[in-house]
Amino acid sequence: MAAKKLSETFSKSLIEEVGRWGCMKQTGVSLRYMMEFGSKPTDKNLLISAQFLHKELPIRIARRAIELETLPYGLSEKPAVLKVRDWYLDSFRDLRSFPDIRSTSDERDFTQMIKAIKVRHNNVVPMMALGLQQLKKEMDPKIVYEDLDEIHQFLDRFYMSRIGIRMLIGQHVELHNPNPPPHCIGYIDTKMSPVQVARNASEHARCVCLREYGSAPDFNIYGDPSFTFPYVPSHLHLMVFELVKNSLRAVEERYMDSDKVAPPIRIIVADGLEDVTIKVLLLFMICLCISFGIFLFLSAFCC
Repeated sequence: MAAKKLSETFSKSLIEEVGRWGCMKQTGVSLRYMMEFGSKPTDKNLLISAQFLHKELPIRIARRAIELETLPYGLSEKPAVLKVRDWYLDSFRDLRSFPDIRSTSDERDFTQMIKAIKVRHNNVVPMMALGLQQLKKEMDPKIVYEDLDEIHQFLDRFYMSRIGIRMLIGQHVELHNPNPPPHCIGYIDTKMSPVQVARNASEHARCVCLREYGSAPDFNIYGDPSFTFPYVPSHLHLMVFELVKNSLRAVEERYMDSDKVAPPIRIIVADGLEDVTIKVLLLFMICLCISFGIFLFLSAFCC
């Protein structure tokens, strides 16, 4: 059954409140600040963190809910997108109905609530993909989906914001872990090895290629395995995984009907004074790369 229209599901007062909060300015939070603040997860710091999220998360969530309601080409009306919109509005309502956080007990209750919000949004990505499929089915065949820049720009903003929201929630929740992994402050590994993460991500991508094609090119990784810097391993893993997966697919499809052995792809991790670059090299294509500062600002993901 298709999701109902906004006015049929939510009260007028809630819709107006979403509009007000969506106009507020969100606050950028740097990875450096999150690491320094979270290095001492005292009750006082956790209380401050919860109070910040209590005010910040509704702004970010309201912005996404508003945008989901105003998408072009009728995408906002697709049942899957309406479902995602309702998840965001439910989360906004939960956050705004939660009373002011004044004590450790309040903070713990709030933490449980935002954990539930994070779980609620676990399936946002596949649900949005379903919404796009629903849009494509109803589009004029003459329209090329890849040329719909407004849709692609929205998806970039939407997914970047989602990363930021989930990072803020996950970091706060993880600071409650009484036995964190070595060198970890919440989600941040203060001694992350990009070579090791690249190796794990590449092995993961190669397994996917093997499952899809029955074979997969090898890969070679070059870099200093002892080099480390503070970052979120899961974020880097996803970036490298996507690059390597696409590279493996390109090589496999090129050599699928050839008598020649597919050459290995090369993954180079190069560290500089202020940044780290990861390059994925194919013999017959230009290189693909990730380049980022050693201290990325989380606001770059969230704006």
